[in-house]
Parts: sequence; structure tokens; C-alpha cells
Amino acid sequence: MAKVIAIANQKGGVGKTTTCVNLAASLAAMQKRVLLIDSDPQGNATMASGVNKFNLPHSITQVLIDGIDIRECVIAQTSGGYHIIPANEDLTAAEVKLLDFLVREFRLKNALTAIVANYDYVLIDCPPSLNLLTVNAMCAADSILVPLQCEYFALEGLTLLIDTVDQLARAVNPNLKIEGILRTMYDNRNRLSADVSQDLEQSFGDLVYKTIIPRNVRLAEAPSYAKPALYYDKNSTGTKAYLALAAEILEKDLLEAKRQEAVAKARAAKTVRKAPAQPAAAPHAVPAPQAQVKAVAKVAAAPRAQTTPQAAAPAARPTTARAKTTRTSA
Repeated sequence: MAKVIAIANQKGGVGKTTTCVNLAASLAAMQKRVLLIDSDPQGNATMASGVNKFNLPHSITQVLIDGIDIRECVIAQTSGGYHIIPANEDLTAAEVKLLDFLVREFRLKNALTAIVANYDYVLIDCPPSLNLLTVNAMCAADSILVPLQCEYFALEGLTLLIDTVDQLARAVNPNLKIEGILRTMYDNRNRLSADVSQDLEQSFGDLVYKTIIPRNVRLAEAPSYAKPALYYDKNSTGTKAYLALAAEILEKDLLEAKRQEAVAKARAAKTVRKAPAQPAAAPHAVPAPQAQVKAVAKVAAAPRAQTTPQAAAPAARPTTARAKTTRTSA
């Protein structure tokens, strides 16, 4: 079963699409089955994956509005080695049309059930706003990855996003959580970046990824060549940073899987200890019904033992007859 991660931040220009495309390519390069869902009407993730958004047979719009099979929208041939469900400007009208549906928040989640088992990771590129498209992505996701530029205004947007995630978790998706906070466009020459980064670590602790995405020209150039940075310049610092992020996510998921396995074993062992011990039967003990049968047999045999002398009495009658004959002769 795939892990579904929505890459979201209502603030624009923080590196959501860049993160989505390059993380998908990095995970695919590590032999993971990855599906990228472009849920942004701008369609930038679609173009950066080598897919022409102006010539699409199907897109995520038809899945959300027309209810077509999501498998018909998957494009397997991309420049990043992953599969993609594309998007274009038609998705803008879809947001308005979604208002007509009763369970509009679960349109994407319900559609994903048909293919989610075919992948290890599903990444959803969200638009830069907290609209119905973003809500659909969050309802379908297991967790939220938040790209954050190291600026103070971005911190204010993070607080609003966390509040939204908490509300959605209470209302429609109780399993939703923050996957992690990713520092992007980091400039180590800038004191502000260092201060904001330090504040994030102090406030959110382990939620902040150790990997930091630097401000890198190659990351900005790669989309113009319709490919992820990994296939544009594999030696760039931006490429290495996203490979490190993919490795960190995989390691984190592996540790979480081991922790859950240990918890499951501990619960199973605790259940066994609480179960009442069954009394062991004697190796050659006679079962109770057989013992009762033998006792009844002994009782039944007792009267026959008492009638044995009476059965022998007729044998003594000839002696009595001879005695009478003797007296008669006399």
C-alpha cells in the first residue's frame, strides 16, 4: 500500500512543485514506484515532467468532475522515471464545479483506491491556496510535507497551515499528520535564513528535516528543459539535496515500520500472558465417562456373584433322594 504525501503550503513561491518533481525523481531513482498527481491548475509539475499540458487526452479534472477511471489518466512515460496524473488550466473550473457534489472533499480519495496499491509513494502537488483542491489532496493523504522558505512571513503561513491540518484531522481525516517541514531556497550567506532555520528547529524539533534545499540555479533551470534536476545536472547541489531528502524519508519510514512491528509484537505477547492457562491432562488418565462406565459394570456384576451358590443347590438333591430310598428300604 502506497504512502500518500500531499506537498502543500498556501504561500506561493516556496518550492512546492520543485520539491514534488525532484523528490519523485529521486525516489524513483531509488527503485521506488512513484505516482505524482498534479493538482495545481498551473500544470507546472506536468510540464516539468516532460508532459505537454496543452495536449492531454485526460487529466485530473476528469477524475474529479466526470468520475472517469483514474487509471485512464495515468501517464507512465515521463522524464523523471515516475508516473504522473497531469493537470492543466481546466482544473480551475473544476474547483467551482466541485461545490455541486455532496462529498466533494473525498473525490480524489475515492478515486485513488483503484490504483494506490500499485505504488510505494504517491505525491500530490497542491495549489498555493487552501481551496477545495487542497482539501481534496489533504483528505486523500496520509501526511503533509511542507516546503518552507526561510523567511518570517513564511512562518506565519506555516501556523495557518498547521491549524488547517488540525481541523481536517478532527473533521474528515483523523490519520492526517505533518510528515515534515522542509527548508527550501536556503542561502547560507544570509543571516535571516540561519535565524529562521534555528527558530524552526526550536519550535518543531524532529518535524524539521535535517536535509536543507539550497538556493540553486540548476533547480531553477531544469523545468525549462522539461526534466527534473537529477536528469539535467546530477552533480548539482540541488540534485544532491533532493537525493538526501529521499534517503531521509525512506530511513524515517523504515524506522517507523520497525517501531510499529515492535509494538505489535509487544501487544501480542501481552495478550498471551493474560490468557488463562489450560489444565494439562494426565498422560494415561482414564476419561471421566469411561470411569463411570466401569463403575456401573462393577455394580451390575455384583448380584451375579451372590446367585452363584443358589445355582449350585440342585446338585445336592440327588443325595437327598438317596437318603429317602435308604429309609424306605429299611
